[in-house]
Amino acid sequence: MSHIKISLLSMFTLCLITAQAARFDIVNRCSYTVWPAAIPRGGGRQLNSGQTWPLDIPAGISAARIWGRTGCNFDGSGRGSCQTGDCGGALSCSLSGKSPTTLAEFTLNGGNNKDYIDLSVIDGFNIPMQFSSTSNGCNKVLTCRDSNCPDAYHQPNDVKTVSCPGGTNYRIVFCP
Repeated sequence: MSHIKISLLSMFTLCLITAQAARFDIVNRCSYTVWPAAIPRGGGRQLNSGQTWPLDIPAGISAARIWGRTGCNFDGSGRGSCQTGDCGGALSCSLSGKSPTTLAEFTLNGGNNKDYIDLSVIDGFNIPMQFSSTSNGCNKVLTCRDSNCPDAYHQPNDVKTVSCPGGTNYRIVFCP
């Protein structure tokens, strides 16, 4: 009987963790096409001006990042290159983009069941970006309009990370 209780408790806990996944709405408000990329989940795609890419990220993802690439050209097989943010010539990224890249970085359901988010220009600046929370009563907004943005990490020891409750949803806007 105790094995059944442990199994049920494990399944219930797994369901709670799964329920803490996050939706990232990635919006292009630039007058030009942006090719957002996301690792370790999401890959990449073309996002024309005015389009939104809804991206579901599972709970427990850490050291993740989303960035915009510019000046991209890909063939039908997903091979090509970008002027900024290129990730080894792939449309669907599995590694970080080449500098310069304005980065939205996050960990979902990290310590104390919190999400941790930040913007970084440590690897340079290529696109204005805003990273904001959109649910759970968390009202965080980080904006980076140029390379001097006060809301972003400029060096590794800056303290710019903010937190929200686990399971919060987010919006990333290029050219806010």
